[in-house]
Amino acid sequence: MQDIRVSQTLAQVAQRLSIKANDVLALRRDVFSDGIVSRLEAQALFDLNNACLVQDPSWVDFFIEALTDYYVHQAEPAGYISEENATHLITCINRDGRVKSQSELELLIQVMEKANTSPASLVSFTLDQVKLRVLEERGSTPGVIGEAEVDLLRRILYAFGGDSHMAVSRAEAEILFEINDRTDEEKNHISWSDLFVKAIANFMMAASGYQPPPRQVALKREAWLEQRDGISGFMSKMVSGGLQGIFNVYSHSAETSVAEQRVKDMQADIVNSERVTQSETAWLVDRIGRDGNSSENERALIEFIKENSSSIHPSFKTLSETAA
Repeated sequence: MQDIRVSQTLAQVAQRLSIKANDVLALRRDVFSDGIVSRLEAQALFDLNNACLVQDPSWVDFFIEALTDYYVHQAEPAGYISEENATHLITCINRDGRVKSQSELELLIQVMEKANTSPASLVSFTLDQVKLRVLEERGSTPGVIGEAEVDLLRRILYAFGGDSHMAVSRAEAEILFEINDRTDEEKNHISWSDLFVKAIANFMMAASGYQPPPRQVALKREAWLEQRDGISGFMSKMVSGGLQGIFNVYSHSAETSVAEQRVKDMQADIVNSERVTQSETAWLVDRIGRDGNSSENERALIEFIKENSSSIHPSFKTLSETAA
């Protein structure tokens, strides 16, 4: 009986190409009445969202809630996003290579936030969507990353981290570098410098043998950043204290004794772990030199590595001199 009611409501909405408040109430009642959102119902919700340009504001919350419930709790394995289910989600959302609405982008992020783990393909797709939003979206300033976009990126990195993804991955670092290369550093929101420097430092430290702190600690936005003391002030705080300056940022972010102990343990391993290998240097050289310029964010990274790595591959000297 429930399936018949859902089908009737879906058919009525699809015929008129608009979603009214009473439609949302009916769908919420019928879809959730048995506690299960089926694959067919999930697909139908995507179809309605695509077809109906007129939508009651209550539709967005229902759309995200129902589909998050399906992908995280109903689709097997429950609590985890498999590669197959990630592909299905991306296929349902992906039209012409991009997400069309804020509700779909929010759905992607909430699925990752509420799942225990998600595949790398899902985080890469979602990060790419924010990149496209920054660079090309109508109604915003192309090539400038605002505070809202930085917050979205931070949420994505937090969500993908989890217990099994402590450090920022190379794939994530690549996308962050591309955003940094293609946006206007002088016009970008100051919080972008905060996130970019700490995320890439987190990746490089992990690649060099460190046990990085949890992403929620390493990438947290600092309260003092709200003072808007300028990018140069931020960079001096991050770099002037050398490696200790980075640790101070992590330590300032620590909210629990467990997190603080992670920072102390990482500090104790500095002497034996601070080295930059040839492969890491090759990656950084390629990444920084790819657009033919070095930004202030990138120079801060170079200075950080140069001052605080006890063993640096000779090829790093050329990068350092070029970027100076």
